Amino acid sequence: MESGAVFAGLHPNSPSHHLLLGPSRSAIKILPPPISTDHKLLSPHSLSLQLQKQTRFASFSNHSNNNVNSLRVASPTSNVALELADIDWDNLGFGLMPTDYMYTMKCSQGETFSKGELIRFGNIELSPSAGVLNYGQGLFEGLKAYRKHDGNILLFRPEENGLRLRLGAERMCMPAPTVDQFVEAVKATVLANERWIPPPGKGSLYIRPLLMGSGAVLGLAPSPEYTFLIYVSPVGNYFKEGLAPINLIVETEIHRATPGGTGGVKTIGNYAAVLQAQSAAKAKGYSDVLYLDSINKKYLEEVSSCNVFVVKGNVISTPAIKGTILPGITRKSILDVALSQGFQVEERHVAVEELLDADEVFCTGTAVVVSPVGSITYLGKRVSYGSEGVGRVSQQLYSALTSLQMGLTEDKMGWIVELK
Repeated sequence: MESGAVFAGLHPNSPSHHLLLGPSRSAIKILPPPISTDHKLLSPHSLSLQLQKQTRFASFSNHSNNNVNSLRVASPTSNVALELADIDWDNLGFGLMPTDYMYTMKCSQGETFSKGELIRFGNIELSPSAGVLNYGQGLFEGLKAYRKHDGNILLFRPEENGLRLRLGAERMCMPAPTVDQFVEAVKATVLANERWIPPPGKGSLYIRPLLMGSGAVLGLAPSPEYTFLIYVSPVGNYFKEGLAPINLIVETEIHRATPGGTGGVKTIGNYAAVLQAQSAAKAKGYSDVLYLDSINKKYLEEVSSCNVFVVKGNVISTPAIKGTILPGITRKSILDVALSQGFQVEERHVAVEELLDADEVFCTGTAVVVSPVGSITYLGKRVSYGSEGVGRVSQQLYSALTSLQMGLTEDKMGWIVELK
C-alpha cells in the first residue's frame, strides 16, 4: 500500500518541530515541512520521502491472522508521549471543533483523482457559480476513529464508506476517488490530527469526507472541476440523551425521499430536505422525526439521519433498501452482528402500525451508533417502549458493536483497520 498516512503527531502549533510517533508512543523530532504562504504542506508523497531521509518511518502491512490492516512506525525507544489537545474530554458534545489539518484532492470532469495533500484546516474558496452551490452537486460521508488504551487508532470499515461514495458519485454524475485512495486519505487525515482523538471511552474523532462540484458552471450541467476533501472533529454523543431513549414523532405529510430520486445516496440535498420537519419536531420536545414512504404513506423509511429497526420477540426487522433509504454502514453491521448473536433478521416493508405492537425500536447511524427509542408519537397517539430505560436488544447490540469499534473485543468480522 501507499504509505501516505505517515503524519502521526504533526503539531502545527509547535514552535520549532513536529513529532512522528512510534508504536511505543515514543516521539522522533523531525524538521518541520516547509509551509508556503497559503499554508499548504508537502504532499503525502513528498513528506513521506522527507521522513524516510530522517528516520525509519511508517509502512503498512496486512496481517491475515487477526484480520487487521496495520500501520507500523519504527522508532527508537523513548518515554515521550503524544500531547493531546487541550479539551474538556469529559464534556465533549457533537459539534464542530476546528483541528489542525484537512485533506484535499482535485480533478477535472472526465479525469481521475490524484496527488492529494494535507493543508491547514480552514475556510475554502469557491466560485459563486460552483456546481455544489448552485445545483447541489455534492456528497458526504461520515466515519469515526477511536483510540485504544494502548494508544493505537482504530477505523471501522472505511472501505465501505469509500465504496458508498463511489456509488453516490455515479448517481450525481461526479468522478470519485478509488476506494484505496479514499482509505489512504482517511488514514493520512486521522494521523495528521492524532492529538484530537479523544482518550479511550471519552468519544471519537468524527471524519467527514466531502465530494463536491467545485468548478464554476452557470447552465445546468455537471461541474467542470471536483474537490474531494476530508476534515475531522472530536465528538461525543450525537443525541444529548446519550444512550438514553429518544422520543420520535412520525411525519405523515413531509417526505424525506421519493422513488427514483436520490434518497439511496448520501447527497447533501437529502439532509436539507428534513430540516423543516425536524426543527418543528424539536420545538415540540421530540428528539427527531421518523419518515414514511411517499407513495403509500404507511411504511417506515428512516429517521432524519438514521436507519430504524423494530424488535418483536427474537425478530429484528428493518425497512429494505429500495432506492429511497440510505444503505447505512452501521445498519449493515448491526444486521450481521444480530445474526451472529442468534436473532432472526428481516429486511422488508415495515408498516407503521407495527410500531404499536413492538417490544423495542432503535435507530442506527455512524453518529449515533445505536440509539434506543423510548417513545413514538403517531397521529397524536404516543407509544412507549419499556419501563426500565434502554431495551435489552438495543443494549446488547450497542455493546457488541461499540466494543468491536473500540477494540475491546476480538474482530472476528475483519472490519477494523488499526493504525499503530
